[in-house]
Amino acid sequence: MKKNKTENPSKLQVIPLGGLEQIGMNITAFRYEDSIIVVDCGLSFPDDDMLGIDLVIPDITYLQDNLEKVKGFVITHGHEDHIGALPYVLHELNIPVYATRLTMGIIEHKLEEHNLLKKTRRKVVKFGQSINLGQFRVEFIRTNHSIVDAAALAIYSPAGTVVHTGDFKVDYTPVFGDPIDLQRFAEIGKKGVLALMCDSTNAERPGFTASEKTVGRALDSLFEEHVNSRIIVATFASNVDRVQQIINTAHKYGKKVVVEGRSMVSIIDIAQKLECIKIPENTLVDIDLIKSYPENKTVIITTGSQGESMAALSRMASGQHRKISIGPGDTVIFSSHPIPGNEKAVTNIINELQMKGADVIFQDVHVSGHACQEDIKLIYTLVKPKYAVPVHGEYRHLRAQSNIAKDLGIPKENIFILHSGEILEMDDQGARIAGKVPVGAIMVDGLGVGDVGNVVLRDRQHLAEDGIVIIVFGIDKAAAQIISGPSIVSRGFVYVRESDKLIDDATDLVYDEVTEALERGVSDWTKLKNIVKDVLGDYVWKKTKRRPMIMPIIMDNNF
Repeated sequence: MKKNKTENPSKLQVIPLGGLEQIGMNITAFRYEDSIIVVDCGLSFPDDDMLGIDLVIPDITYLQDNLEKVKGFVITHGHEDHIGALPYVLHELNIPVYATRLTMGIIEHKLEEHNLLKKTRRKVVKFGQSINLGQFRVEFIRTNHSIVDAAALAIYSPAGTVVHTGDFKVDYTPVFGDPIDLQRFAEIGKKGVLALMCDSTNAERPGFTASEKTVGRALDSLFEEHVNSRIIVATFASNVDRVQQIINTAHKYGKKVVVEGRSMVSIIDIAQKLECIKIPENTLVDIDLIKSYPENKTVIITTGSQGESMAALSRMASGQHRKISIGPGDTVIFSSHPIPGNEKAVTNIINELQMKGADVIFQDVHVSGHACQEDIKLIYTLVKPKYAVPVHGEYRHLRAQSNIAKDLGIPKENIFILHSGEILEMDDQGARIAGKVPVGAIMVDGLGVGDVGNVVLRDRQHLAEDGIVIIVFGIDKAAAQIISGPSIVSRGFVYVRESDKLIDDATDLVYDEVTEALERGVSDWTKLKNIVKDVLGDYVWKKTKRRPMIMPIIMDNNF
């Protein structure tokens, strides 16, 4: 007898594997019966206490455990917090990737660097187009953001439709392409939407997000005001529309443009090939030719607006850039706002630039790429979801959006602020948190992925705070006596040449303790090392109030 679906209805599961309670590392799995699709696969940058870590990617244990069910990655746009982890994850999971034109161009560049281009199945999707992935159909809807070709997703499943906005803003006058397709949001809303997963990044900000074109007007007035200066504009590498406006303004004032910074050069090159940016003829020049033009006839567009230590602007500010030196007569424009946590680094760069005599402008030359409260209300009103699931942001941002949803009449029990790893199970009859899956942060350090964990980080923190003391001695096991050393070496603890007495007394103390232990018949290397750690640790603490890492090394002279 055929089972009636209404007797045992299947539920749609939404499982965020990252991106909640933080900015970055966005990745969400959607599961219906034997089909899983994954929206975005981003990275985040390390916290201050993650010493030596380059970047952080999500734990994909859940996807690995259900590999045969995973149908594909569906990507909303080309920012690092949405695509940055793809090369690392695709090493483990050979799954197709679906994205719009520029987004795919940036992804392909990353895959090429990781030798994954030939192995990875890819499909460029147009706005309005749908793709079938197992039990799901996914439609790409045009939105606006601070990068071209950003998409929202309508995810159709037998249990209902979920609209995922991706990162978005409502821009009626975008620099490139068409405005957000509000009509399509409304059409989908009329048919009935189970849940809306909406960008929360600016949910605390009242009003509407200004159009990107307002930055163009601000740039124009600054270029006019500083017509006799060399102008250096720092912005996000991926903000192709911002770069387009800077180039347009430079062309208007008869200035040549240099693009500096590896990531920016790469993205602008991809955007040019895909015709997502239009550069007037003879405007762009190579950095090696910049000295051929008067300084007041040049504009440099550079990375480093967030104070990144290795970015081009940081090297210019510190005098370490090989081809560009900052000095009086230069005007530096920060066309960005500091990301939370980067304020100190940005302030340091501004101070360094001003000390070199540059005029620094860091106000009113940026608009956000994220929806403010009124834009969020507009999307909710068009989509009319049964359930609200705020995404993309720290807890306070998610909470702010939940309040917006409540004000718009969505019942409190239909609003879900999820934590990464929680399984939200829902259909038209109801929704609930139905368990958890393993999630976490995998740290990438150089070529090592996941080989640095909490223990290693704790050791690095320990070394950074108190340094290390290494004590080496040789033992004749048969005679049960020390025959060489102890010899103490320290790094990051004290300067040995100025601490002779401390080192000599510590050496004598260790010699006496080890000798006594050997006379008592202690011959186990581990026990001897622990004796040394304890006695030396106590002595150093009494004398210095520091707790360096102590590493005893015993050499067996019978070997």
